[in-house]
Amino acid sequence: MNLLEELQSLDPRDPGRWPLSVRAGAVALCFIVLTLACIYFFVWDQQRPELQRREGEETTLRNEFHTKHAKAVNLELYKQQLKDIERSFGALLRQLPGKTEVPNLLVDISQTGLSAGLEEKLFQPTAEQKKDFYAELPIKIRLTGSYHQLGQFVSGIAALPRIVTLHDIEIKPDSKDAYDQLTLELTAKTYRYLDEDEIAAGDAEKKDAHHPKPHS
Repeated sequence: MNLLEELQSLDPRDPGRWPLSVRAGAVALCFIVLTLACIYFFVWDQQRPELQRREGEETTLRNEFHTKHAKAVNLELYKQQLKDIERSFGALLRQLPGKTEVPNLLVDISQTGLSAGLEEKLFQPTAEQKKDFYAELPIKIRLTGSYHQLGQFVSGIAALPRIVTLHDIEIKPDSKDAYDQLTLELTAKTYRYLDEDEIAAGDAEKKDAHHPKPHS
C-alpha cells in the first residue's frame, strides 16, 4: 500500500487509530498552520502600517533625490539664466529716471504733445505712489487735436528713452460741430527708481506697520 492509498483509508472521525507517522505529520501540519496564522495576525498585520509608512517615506525621499539631482545637473544653466535675468533687470532699471531726472521727463512728455500739434488743456502730475524698489508717478493729461495728431503723440510717447505707460484712455469729439477735432483724456504713468535711503525708509515703515509700538 502506497502513501496515497494509506491516507485515503484513514477514518477522519477516528484519528486515534491513525498510524503514528500520520498523526505526527498531522500535528506538525496543524502547528505550522497555527504558527503562520499567529505570525500573520500578531506580527505582519500589526507591522503592516509601519511598513507602509516606511514605503511612503522611501517614495518621498526618492522623489526628493530625483528633484535635487535634476537641479544639480542643471545648476550651471540656472546660474546662467539668473545672470541673464539680472542683466535684463538692470537694463530695465536704467530706463527708470532718478529723482533729479523726473522734472525733465515731465517736460519731455508735455513737449511730445505740443510737438504733435495738440493743444494741452490739462497736464497734472498727481501724488507719487511708492512700490518696493520704484515709484509710480501718474499724470492726468487732456489734449485736443486731430486723429492724426493723437497718433503722433502716442508714437512719440512710445519713442521716449524712458518708460512711460498710458492708462484710462478716452477719446471723444471736442464738440458736436468740430470736424476731426478730438479730445484725448488719459493717465500717463512714468516711473523712477528709489535710492537706497528711500528703500530703507520704506522697509522701516513696513516693519513698524507690522509691529506697532505699544502705547505708554
